[in-house]
Amino acid sequence: MGKVIYWMNTSIDGYIEGPDEAMDFMEPAEDFRQEANDHVRRIAAFLFGRRLYEAMEKPWTEDLGKEGAPALEREFARFYKETPRYVFSDTLQTVPEGVTIVRRKDAESVVTRLKQEIDGTLQLGGPELAVSLLDLIDEFWVYAFPVIVGGGKPYLPVGEQLPLRLVEHRSLASGTTFRRYVRS
Repeated sequence: MGKVIYWMNTSIDGYIEGPDEAMDFMEPAEDFRQEANDHVRRIAAFLFGRRLYEAMEKPWTEDLGKEGAPALEREFARFYKETPRYVFSDTLQTVPEGVTIVRRKDAESVVTRLKQEIDGTLQLGGPELAVSLLDLIDEFWVYAFPVIVGGGKPYLPVGEQLPLRLVEHRSLASGTTFRRYVRS
């Protein structure tokens, strides 16, 4: 049976985007890039909200996988392209090969089916999608970059309390921390 993890990178004050919708405060160091590659090579499928999909797809399928890009980026791009990707959107009409569009009304049933059919990690990304699939999320992963942005889009805008238990915590040499939580 598959496991859904919700993984987003944040500032230490919990934002995935700054007040201006920018994500430039999360400039990854080499140790984070290696860590991300180690995780991504084990992912069975990506489950993206539309905005995160659009932020990831072109760079990792076109720009960063090319010769001349740093080796860790080329490796991540290869893992990314080889992994099935599902984008949850009511507005997208076409996607490239390797990507499946899922309409938002079908999100819960599709993710439930994927959890039953895929024996591996389903990496969910996008806070609005995560909120809509909250009951299906098994683990919450946070890579917190050592910066405070003071506002913006939060990691998970649930509006209610969700008790979690910390099961793993690591600090990278660059100052980025990793925390993995499960439901209490």
